[in-house]
Amino acid sequence: MTTDHWTTAEISDQRGRVALITGANTGLGFQAAKVLAGRGATVVLACRDGARASEAVTRIRAAVPGAEVATLHLDLASLASVRAAAGDFRDRYRRLDLLINNAGLMIPPYQRTVDGFESQFGINHVGHFALTGSLLDRLLQTPGARVVTVSSNAHHRGTINFDDLQSQHRYRAMVAYAQSKLANVLFTLELQRRLAAAGAETIAVVAHPGAAGTDLMRHSPPHFRFVTHPRTRFLFSWLIQDPESGALPILRAATDPTVKGGDYFGPDGWREFTGRFPVRVETSRAARDEGAQRRLWAESERLTGVRYTLPAALTN
Repeated sequence: MTTDHWTTAEISDQRGRVALITGANTGLGFQAAKVLAGRGATVVLACRDGARASEAVTRIRAAVPGAEVATLHLDLASLASVRAAAGDFRDRYRRLDLLINNAGLMIPPYQRTVDGFESQFGINHVGHFALTGSLLDRLLQTPGARVVTVSSNAHHRGTINFDDLQSQHRYRAMVAYAQSKLANVLFTLELQRRLAAAGAETIAVVAHPGAAGTDLMRHSPPHFRFVTHPRTRFLFSWLIQDPESGALPILRAATDPTVKGGDYFGPDGWREFTGRFPVRVETSRAARDEGAQRRLWAESERLTGVRYTLPAALTN
C-alpha cells in the first residue's frame, strides 16, 4: 500500500515494460533511467548528444549489470528530428509503457530553434508535444501506458502570452521559462481530458523536481550556480536537493499504481523546493484554465502539424 512516505522501494518489477526518457544522459532523466533499469524495464535514452548518451548507458550498465538500455537520437529543437526519432522508435519497439518528457532548457540567452520557436518554449513544450503525438499509437496500444511530463514549480509564476509565444517583442529569460513550464501542465491536463473522453487506458501525469542541482542550471547567474554546485550544495540542502531526490516525483508519477490521470507530483518540503518524499501537489489556477488548455493545444497543433489521433467512435 502506497503512502505519502513513498520511496523507490515501492516500485514494482518493471520487466517487460519499455520506457522512453528524453534528456536521460544526465540529471533527473539519468536518475530515473537508472532506477527503472534497476527494476527490469527496457529503458531508451532519447538524447541530442549521442556520445553523452552512450556514456550514460555505460554508467547505467555498470550500476545495473544486465540492464536493458538503449539510445535514440532526438533533438527537440528540430521537428524533423522529432519525427525521425518517433519513426526510429516505432521501428524498434512494438510497445511504449512509459514516456517521460524530461529534457529541458532553463533561462538561456535568447535563441531560436531550427523551426523558429523561442528555445525554451520550443524545447520544453513544442518538441514534447510533437513527440508525444507522434508516439501516441504505441501508447494507446500498450495497456497501462503513461505520459509523464516534467514541469517546474516556476509554472506558478507563468502566463501564456498568446500574442507573443516566441518572445519576439520582448524576451525575459525567466518569464519565458515560466511560460514553457506552465505550457507543460496545460498540455498534460488537456491531454488527459482527451484520453479520458476517448475511453483510453493511457493516462497523462505531470511532476516537478523542486530545486534540484542539475545541468539545467548551467545558464543561471553565478551566485545560483554557486548554490547548486556539487561541492557547495550541502550548505544549502534546505533549498537545493540532489538529482536523486529530484527524480523521486517523476518516478512516483511513472510507477505508483494509485496515480490518476491529471495528478501532479512534487517534493513534500517547504514551498516544494526540497523534500524527503514525493507527494501530490497543487497546480496553479492558470494551469487549470480549460480555455487556455484548449487554445494552447490548437496553437501547438498549428505550429507542429501534429494531430493526436484518438478512437473516433469514443471521442466526444
